[in-house]
Amino acid sequence: MMSVTRLRTLVLAQKVLSRPIMPVFASRFYSSRPVEPVAQTRSKVSIKTIQTMYRRKEAISMMTAQDYPSGLVVDKAGIDICLVGDSLAMVTLGYDSTNPLTVEDMLHHCRAVARGCKSPFVIADLPYGSYEASPDDAVRVSLRFMKEGNCDAVKLEGGIEMAETIHRISRIGIPVIGHIGLTPQRQSALGGFRVQGKTAKQATALLRDALAVQEAGAFAIVIEAVPEEIAGYITQKLKVPTIGIGAGVQCSGQVLVQNDALGLFDKFVPKFTKQYCNLNQIIVNALKEYHQDVKSRQFPAPQNTYPIDPIQLEKFYAQEREKNGVRDQEEERAAHAM
Repeated sequence: MMSVTRLRTLVLAQKVLSRPIMPVFASRFYSSRPVEPVAQTRSKVSIKTIQTMYRRKEAISMMTAQDYPSGLVVDKAGIDICLVGDSLAMVTLGYDSTNPLTVEDMLHHCRAVARGCKSPFVIADLPYGSYEASPDDAVRVSLRFMKEGNCDAVKLEGGIEMAETIHRISRIGIPVIGHIGLTPQRQSALGGFRVQGKTAKQATALLRDALAVQEAGAFAIVIEAVPEEIAGYITQKLKVPTIGIGAGVQCSGQVLVQNDALGLFDKFVPKFTKQYCNLNQIIVNALKEYHQDVKSRQFPAPQNTYPIDPIQLEKFYAQEREKNGVRDQEEERAAHAM
């Protein structure tokens, strides 16, 4: 007689063998798969991390991002801070300034960046018109960026006049980074995108703004388009890090717009930008090659297509031949009946 153990083994084997087996090519060649979650390969950068780098006089790197792919590469590059900057209004959405950007626009982009940018400290620009009217408005919109935008902090433009607003936001536990010098949201009042702090009077006003923003509770301050000597002096007078953009190497760290640094935005290149590559030209050349491949029918090639079992293909053709034969006969009879 067959033992109970052997009988159980045979039953289990029969169940396994009776399961449907997916064809190998179904998994090998199917390309439209869901995006897998991004693995966090390094420790999350926090305010404490930034403060430690500042105390050690280690330069802090910040780069902008505006969507999932750009956030992902910021993460992979080991950048310390990722800024979802309102510059995306110009370099991504095609506006002439940053001002048309809405809160909903920014929240949409923040969520996309946060899905790809896991380790860097993620900061969101508060868009123009969302925080200036009152500290209450600023608190409400900042809460939305923390809760709905999955951000770690918010950034806003302005000096002494924004001190109360910065204090109110930071007092409820939301980290704030200030922004002085060239403030793009106010470029109309500044007479355009112009260098700030070029006179003794302007430099004194910038220092006063920086000290007020620090006193209000900002954990760092962006200094944009300011002479290097003035930005360096302000950095020395502060007890929080400064992040320069067009403000020289004496700042505690640096930030660039990713599209500028990679040569993706060729409408104009700011003087303070170092273009690390010209992706715009690379992409245009690649698309021209694709265009020619399509026109000459070199694409798609056999390696770009999906296979089918020859037996199934012949079965399909046979079915079609049979259907077409019946259809031809019916059409012939209909023609005779007319």
